[in-house]
Amino acid sequence: MTVRRPPDILPSEITDRDLYLNRRKFLVAAGVTLGTALAGESLLAAPSTFPNLRKSPLSASEKPNSLRDITTYNNFYEFGTGKADPAKNAHTLVTRPWTVRIDGEVKRAQSVDVETLMRWSPPEERIYRLRCVEAWSMVIPWVGLPLAAIIKRAEPTSRAKYVEFTTLHDPKQMPGQHSRVLDWPYVEGLRLDEALHPLAILAVGLYGDILPGQSGAPIRLVVPWKYGFKSVKSIVRIRFTEQQPVNTWNRAAPNEYGFYANVNPAVDHPRWSQAKERRLGEFTKRPTLPFNGYADQVASLYSGMDLRRNF
Repeated sequence: MTVRRPPDILPSEITDRDLYLNRRKFLVAAGVTLGTALAGESLLAAPSTFPNLRKSPLSASEKPNSLRDITTYNNFYEFGTGKADPAKNAHTLVTRPWTVRIDGEVKRAQSVDVETLMRWSPPEERIYRLRCVEAWSMVIPWVGLPLAAIIKRAEPTSRAKYVEFTTLHDPKQMPGQHSRVLDWPYVEGLRLDEALHPLAILAVGLYGDILPGQSGAPIRLVVPWKYGFKSVKSIVRIRFTEQQPVNTWNRAAPNEYGFYANVNPAVDHPRWSQAKERRLGEFTKRPTLPFNGYADQVASLYSGMDLRRNF
């Protein structure tokens, strides 16, 4: 069977989302396993969709991008540096079973599977804008768990000031890790008060269904007021620290990628302007909004800070 790259697929050939989901439910009900699923459709054999999913009042009001937009134009260097590479290569990622280690400055260090995390906090749908540092954006209907709920279960000690997130390191599953384009594994971090903000989530799905590999399956960070590189994917460790973590892109290019990475149209990337952005699927650029449009909710976190120095 010939597998076609996403750019070669015509819009008329894309399965309607409702038909896709109905077919998925049919195959799950019929007992189809991963081994008998068609190539490129391993999502069909994954756990069933989220019951009792509620819509969050924190959602943005914009119309979401299409499922095709969201799943065929991705930054996930573990599967290649091209935007279409993750959709082509992420089928190698095995997302079940999946364990996340929670440790560091916490009273309840533990290893938990993704299903247990979802029992700690029932998933909810949140429509968030995702703004990437390369001046493009999209709107995604995430299914996520409030990060604060997970943090509270871990019971951070008084020494915990930051939260560090680490991606899976397994070049057999993630062929991009054979490249030296970055130091692996991918590491990101937040200040503890940022991580506790109600807008910060751990995403486990999108469009009401499970998270596909190219989008960071089975669990990823989403921090909607920051540039997309902060939203670390395929998380295997959450560590609480007293010292500020050294995030991967900051280590690779400290003059271009700061620790905070708050969306700020007044602070350009050294190689391009951040004043405007192009929404995926649109031709006309739009002005970039401070904190990606979430200033009313999060600006107080940075009161008194020099946001040019702390970029």
